[in-house]
Amino acid sequence: MASVQIRKYRDEDAEAVKELFTLGMSEHVPSSFMHLLKQPLTQLVLMVLVCALLTSSKSFLLPILAATLFLAASRQSVVFMFNRYIDASIKDDLGNISETYLKRKESCFWVAESEGRLVGTVGCLPAAAAPACLELKRLCVCRSHRGMGIAKALCATVAEHTRHSGFAAVQLQTSVVQTDAQKLYENLGYVRTKEFSAPGFIASVLNFTLFEYRLDLDTDRKSD
Repeated sequence: MASVQIRKYRDEDAEAVKELFTLGMSEHVPSSFMHLLKQPLTQLVLMVLVCALLTSSKSFLLPILAATLFLAASRQSVVFMFNRYIDASIKDDLGNISETYLKRKESCFWVAESEGRLVGTVGCLPAAAAPACLELKRLCVCRSHRGMGIAKALCATVAEHTRHSGFAAVQLQTSVVQTDAQKLYENLGYVRTKEFSAPGFIASVLNFTLFEYRLDLDTDRKSD
């Protein structure tokens, strides 16, 4: 952490933030595809498809080809889901970070910088469904700088800002495939409070679950 600086976002960071977010989210495609393959519905469809073609064609080639095409189409649907989420996020808050995060004193956006390169991001906004909480958003650390404590430092920055702003807790959401993120939050004292299905048809087929976490803060330690 000695060579890493955490500072507030500046407008010249915009493209680097988008690139880091896009790369970070795209990393979850393989694990999400494996999650899809583990679903009983996926296994049932694949088994029925192979058995039906094997019975009707009396050949192994056609079922193998059909199974390969099915798996390719399934992976492409996962890619589509993530690309749609990335595009929506960039059009939403990441398209104008200064306007979304820096106009109000209770919200903020930070970047982690190492040797002039942006290697991490995090932001916070008032939680829409929990007025007493700030929501931690867009936590991301590039692969080359993981394991250095940057994610913990970014989370600590949000917690301290939340405490200083007089809010009672930090809230966040993560997904079923982001197991490293779940371990990080739980090690930092976050408690899972809710789980629910992600919106969208593909997400429902994937059985793509979202988890909500909460970290209650000692507001008596609020800074002057």
